[in-house]
Amino acid sequence: MAKLPNQREEKLGGYIVHGVPFPVETTPEALAFLKKMAPLEIEQEYRITYLHSYGQDSPWFAGLTNRRLLASQAASSGYTYATPRGHDMYSGEETVWIDITERPAQVHAFTVCYFGSEEFLPETPFVLALIEFEGVNTLLLTRLMGVDPEQPTLEWIGMSVRPRFLRNSKLKPTDVYFIPAEKN
Repeated sequence: MAKLPNQREEKLGGYIVHGVPFPVETTPEALAFLKKMAPLEIEQEYRITYLHSYGQDSPWFAGLTNRRLLASQAASSGYTYATPRGHDMYSGEETVWIDITERPAQVHAFTVCYFGSEEFLPETPFVLALIEFEGVNTLLLTRLMGVDPEQPTLEWIGMSVRPRFLRNSKLKPTDVYFIPAEKN
């Protein structure tokens, strides 16, 4: 019969805990201290490789990678979505892809973000804008670059803009952003 281990193998790495408060005695009175104990906090690096699929939105990301902005359109009604959508919300019919890269576009609304997620925090403040395209029924939420977030003005509403694309695609919605149309 194989001998079973009496203890679990321990390896160094990850995080090591030191000095966690605990009563020396384990009487009920001494253990009452634990009810008043602050929660333990542990900082550790977390890394995971996650395989996922963009599914029916894959053509939209392929378009961004190739410096093209695609929209979804219901063929029978012509209702057009600036963001990827597999089916029309009114009829349920499958949508088709159309290229809106060269369509006239303008700022519909904007906000200046002074705080962001960890990825965007170093870039604060930055401008998020809703972009309106000629012949498109919905808006695209995206970054607006080439304007000074420290000097926001209502003159940006209605400003003509054009898309720009990251040179090295990250396959993220942030691969596209907009600049004033008159800028290079």
